[in-house]
Amino acid sequence: MRFKTSGVCSSAIDFDVVDNKVTNVRFVGGCSGNTQGVAALIEGMDIDEAIKRISGIRCGFRPTSCPDQLSLALKAYKEQS
Repeated sequence: MRFKTSGVCSSAIDFDVVDNKVTNVRFVGGCSGNTQGVAALIEGMDIDEAIKRISGIRCGFRPTSCPDQLSLALKAYKEQS
């Protein structure tokens, strides 16, 4: 799935969900080290656990962050499934 982000440096997030596990997370743009780190930590995690852990994280004074946007992407995936 591709999710168009809003309010962050990355422009989109690509990911797959296999057997309710998050896989192949790739951010388009953003802070490379941070987004790669988030993607590696989330890899293979249960979708609900991932949402719980990263939802609501802020980036500085911004009301959202790349991890928070990933949680929104995962929620959108669940709504479509």
